[in-house]
Amino acid sequence: MSNPTTRRERRLSTGAPISDLQGPVGPGFSRPKHKRTFTGFGAGEIKSVEASIPEAQRAAWKKFQPKEFATPEEFESEVVRHVETTLARSMFNCDETAAYAATSLALRDRLIMEWNQTQQRHTFADNKRIYYLSLEFLMGRALDNAMLNVGKKEVAKEGLLDLGFRIEDIISQEHDAALGNGGLGRLAACFLDSMASLNYPAWGYGLRYRYGIFKQEIVDGYQVEVPDYWLDFNPWEFPRHDIVVDIQFFGHVRKYEDDDGKPISVWEGGEIVKAVAYDVPIPGFKTATTNNLRLWSSKAASGEFDFQKFNSGDYESAVAETQRAETISAVLYPNDNLERGKELRLKQQYFWVAASLYDIVRRFKKSKRPWNEFPDQVAIQLNDTHPTLAIVELQRILIDLEKLEWDEAWSIVTKTFGYTNHTVLPEALEKWSVPLMQNLLPRHLLIIYEINLYFLQSVERKFPKDRDLLGRVSIIEESQPKMVRMAFLAIVGSHKVNGVAELHSDLIKSTIFKDFVKVFGPDKFTNVTNGITPRRWLHQANPRLSELIASKTGGLGYLKDLNILNELEKYADDKEFKKEWAEIKYANKVRLAKHIKETTGVTVNPAALFDIQVKRIHEYKRQQMNIFGVIHRYLTIKAMTPEEKKKLAPRVSIFGGKAAPGYWMAKTIIHLINSVGAVVNNDKDVGDLLKVIFVEDYNVSKAEIIVPASDISEHISTAGTEASGTSNMKFVLNGGLIIGTCDGANIEITREIGESNIFLFGNLAEEVEDLRHTHNYGEHIIDPALLQVFAEIRKNTFGDAESFTALVSAIEDHGDYYLVSDDFNSYIQTQALVDEAYKNQDEWITKTILSVARMGFFSSDRCINEYAESIWNTEPLNPEEDKSKKL
Repeated sequence: MSNPTTRRERRLSTGAPISDLQGPVGPGFSRPKHKRTFTGFGAGEIKSVEASIPEAQRAAWKKFQPKEFATPEEFESEVVRHVETTLARSMFNCDETAAYAATSLALRDRLIMEWNQTQQRHTFADNKRIYYLSLEFLMGRALDNAMLNVGKKEVAKEGLLDLGFRIEDIISQEHDAALGNGGLGRLAACFLDSMASLNYPAWGYGLRYRYGIFKQEIVDGYQVEVPDYWLDFNPWEFPRHDIVVDIQFFGHVRKYEDDDGKPISVWEGGEIVKAVAYDVPIPGFKTATTNNLRLWSSKAASGEFDFQKFNSGDYESAVAETQRAETISAVLYPNDNLERGKELRLKQQYFWVAASLYDIVRRFKKSKRPWNEFPDQVAIQLNDTHPTLAIVELQRILIDLEKLEWDEAWSIVTKTFGYTNHTVLPEALEKWSVPLMQNLLPRHLLIIYEINLYFLQSVERKFPKDRDLLGRVSIIEESQPKMVRMAFLAIVGSHKVNGVAELHSDLIKSTIFKDFVKVFGPDKFTNVTNGITPRRWLHQANPRLSELIASKTGGLGYLKDLNILNELEKYADDKEFKKEWAEIKYANKVRLAKHIKETTGVTVNPAALFDIQVKRIHEYKRQQMNIFGVIHRYLTIKAMTPEEKKKLAPRVSIFGGKAAPGYWMAKTIIHLINSVGAVVNNDKDVGDLLKVIFVEDYNVSKAEIIVPASDISEHISTAGTEASGTSNMKFVLNGGLIIGTCDGANIEITREIGESNIFLFGNLAEEVEDLRHTHNYGEHIIDPALLQVFAEIRKNTFGDAESFTALVSAIEDHGDYYLVSDDFNSYIQTQALVDEAYKNQDEWITKTILSVARMGFFSSDRCINEYAESIWNTEPLNPEEDKSKKL
């Protein structure tokens, strides 16, 4: 009789890997079973598992694999099945919300099949993957995008019509995913679309915010922030409750030497928060590649609540740990005006990068490759400074957990990361106080000091006589308290640093990072001018224009090669083409006018010139200059004779965008815009000659209505402050012209479309510093036309003048940092040129056609190919080249 304490292995049934079970499972047996790992099998393992499955089982599996719908009838069958079984509804209570849910689920089922095959293909190929780390992914609505990318919108349209629904009504049921705020997040979304469409093996990593930044409501002219709970029903995400990562905060570092005398550091104590993965499929356009966006959600390590405390009646503290943990992924950019807000933001950033790196490292380790091959398999791109702690975290993993030598680990780290900078504004470059980091991430602070020492020693060897240089490039700023400069850490820890427009890339090299150019040489710094995906920003947002372009360029091929737009140039003087072009623009303006009427109650004339500025509200973007210009126009109209009024082109000035909750000046700009609108829109002397509209809660879906309706759009940042801008590209691609400064990508747009098709004004970037110096130390003369505007504000014409004192005072008394007064006269004169040009509609339409025809450069596909070639050193993996067998 066998000894019951002796463990013996049972024979394997399928050759699947054995799990590491602890303790006896039955009397004298440990039972091997298939164990799914965090990131699936490696390439070698999956082949052996497949080979071990009997042929009959494989045949049965293949026979009953779900098929993708191809016809309206098959689509209807899927929708009805989901209504009846997934949603437990019927024909009698299937409203538009349920129809949206069922349509999304039918599309999602189809995406899942391609998604699974894509991941399997990438695993088999075992080649380099791109990991894009961004704190924001401003995705917009997913249903319309998914239907267009897989080429099934017409099928769905017909199928829904048979079932009694209009596809437009169904699409409008979807909430925008509240995962971002501005251009940074929208760029990340465009990049995900391009990486999938170009068949690059890539994953996005972000945070799954429960509330996003906030939903904006305008109450009595003021911005009011309310929670944007967008997750009440989200069919586009897959909870991965089996993919959970423990993330540590606080605690202390214990140091000792091992038996060989090697110093060891162990991070102990503190608290643990769990990161749970949620996956979102990202379909490519007209390709079988569907990539993955993995978002992390935070939850307490101890479960839902402390049962002992609950039983003893201490209900509040029973759930305190859960609430504290869940706060991490609750809101995008918590207000960091307070110290606790700063801690939460830093917690958020570490939580996200630590979970992501755990995932990336686990996936790499499946390949059984040596660590020095990590940079050959992994490219991590940091979208701005928010994910910079990933550099420190990877170093910690390699030296503390994997026991690599410091120099070897650091060499791997610096070859892995690339850093995209998005700003030249010093105040926007993140810094964290040393005491805060010491408390929250004690081990990481020690590693940052080590990185800094290692770096400064190399600088000192190179420039032994330049002591000041060490202070200027140090990652630690010697202030009170000391600060960790995240942008400096990102530069030191990356092998490439790129700006996002030519001017911006030149400026970062000559201003904020010029010392690093001296240290590392110019080759470390490069430029990748931003782009946009034409799939969403033309094909989806402006379907009639997309169809017209396709009819003249031989189909939709231009959506994969935007340079094909060049073929439109030959139609720039074609009467019939121009007529249809103008009709499409007018129809888009009617659609926007309808939205304005429904949301604000104001009636606007679609024949008027639509002048649009929609973007994050910020002093450097100068919405204040725009609204001062509107007041100037209003005063000019009021002073006109009836005859003069007849000659003026009517105009609708449209604003939109959110101000950060703690940014009081930006909120004041919103208040002034709404106050001016309240006066102007009700002034019978002015009538249709001028209307002022603020579009509430601007987001991607609203942009898809606004952008195609633009005649002129405003990109008027102080020269040298806007890194690139991408809304300028969207407006021009949709047949709108630009009034703008020589800033960001405006410069490259001008070069592509021609100076005669853009309205440029204002001082140049190289003049800005001298002007600011003159304001503060010389004579500061305010433009007379602007003084007239200020006088009108002070008369309480637009409500209580006290409310707007800060806006006026910033220009008159505090140095006019953003040069509103210096550029105001040039701005007003250029707006007069816009008025004049708009009167000649025939010539205006020619300008818009030529502009669209020359926008091929600004595709995000071109950006991704540039990143792949010059930064990531990686190749696409085309589905048709896949020779692997399917399970």
